[in-house]
Amino acid sequence: MPDGSDGGQRSPDGIDDTPTVACRQCGTEWNLEYELDTLRVGNRAVERFALDHKRHTGHFPDDVRPWIVACESCPDGDEFLTERPARRWAETHARHTDHEVTVSSADGEATTIAPDR
Repeated sequence: MPDGSDGGQRSPDGIDDTPTVACRQCGTEWNLEYELDTLRVGNRAVERFALDHKRHTGHFPDDVRPWIVACESCPDGDEFLTERPARRWAETHARHTDHEVTVSSADGEATTIAPDR
């Protein structure tokens, strides 16, 4: 019977299934108990940790490959962990600035979002 000391991440068969994230650049590995128990972000725990890690260190942890958006006309751009917000950013920037924006997927494929003219 669970005693409640494991943060609720222990399965009924006693296996601790708390996800972990590593960063070779920092030389550390973290379990995501805080994201799951305190922040309660559920299955977005890895995404939340990766974004926070990038914000505080300037780089993503191992195995996290962002979608990159870059304007072809100005220095504006950003990184996202999923396609939908990357495309939304690119389409919005193109619409408001009349600039073309390149969207590069996590696997390196790139597409260009052209403004409506």
